Parts: sequence; C-alpha cells; structure tokens
Amino acid sequence: MDTLTRKQRSERMALIRSKNTKPELAVRSLLHAAGYRFRVHDRTLPGRPDIVFRRRRKVIFVHGCFWHGHVGCKIANIPKSQTKYWVEKFTNNQLRDSKNLERLSSDRWKALILWECEAKNLAKTRSALIKFLGSPKFAAKRRRHRD
Repeated sequence: MDTLTRKQRSERMALIRSKNTKPELAVRSLLHAAGYRFRVHDRTLPGRPDIVFRRRRKVIFVHGCFWHGHVGCKIANIPKSQTKYWVEKFTNNQLRDSKNLERLSSDRWKALILWECEAKNLAKTRSALIKFLGSPKFAAKRRRHRD
C-alpha cells in the first residue's frame, strides 16, 4: 500500500525527468570528452533518441531501468501498490520502445541502448560507445595567427 496520498504521489512523479537525466548527462559528457559531436532529442526520429549522430546514422537511447523494465536489474522493481497499472505501463513502454527500434532499423539507423545501471560504470560505458560508434573524427585544430 502506498504511504503517500494521491496528490503527494502525483507531485513526486511529476518531478521525474524524461530528458537530461543524470545517466544521460554522464554519457553525453563521456562522448564529448572523447571527441564525438552529436545532437540531442531529435524530434524527427522515432522515439526521440537521447543522442543522435546524423552522419553516422546512429542513435543512443539511455533508458531508465525502472521505466523501461530492464530485465534482471534490481532497480526495475514493480511497485507493490497498483501492480496491474504498473505492469501494463511497463509493458506499453517496452512495446513502444521495440516499435521505435524497428522503425529506426527500417530507416537504416543503428541504435544502442544503454541502461541506467550500466552507465554508472564509466569505463565500460566508454568502451561500449567507442565500439558502437568507431573512433571519433577529430577536427583539425585551428591555430590563431596573430598579426
């Protein structure tokens, strides 16, 4: 049973971000530090991917374990109250995710899903990103000439 009133629960749930979450910001920071350049939350692509590499035709989704139902993860617990609602909610989220991945694939985009719990290990995340994206293309550094 929930210890909060409906109003209190609603207020708490409204505080949960869907964009610019801590795991997403950590992944973006790793990418930027490695020399990759990207766009975020492209509305023109199915599922509005968190990170987009247009020239490479690759996208990255940073999924929250709870909301996207990461199988086998201790963060992805089903709440004990209103179980039917939550099971349906998570199932619908997973169906939507798979449809978006199918649409991206049919448009010849490659997608990588990084889970919230996995993003905590920065070394593994960095190597997974490099494996998925290939080496970054460093732009030639411009030198300022003083007259």
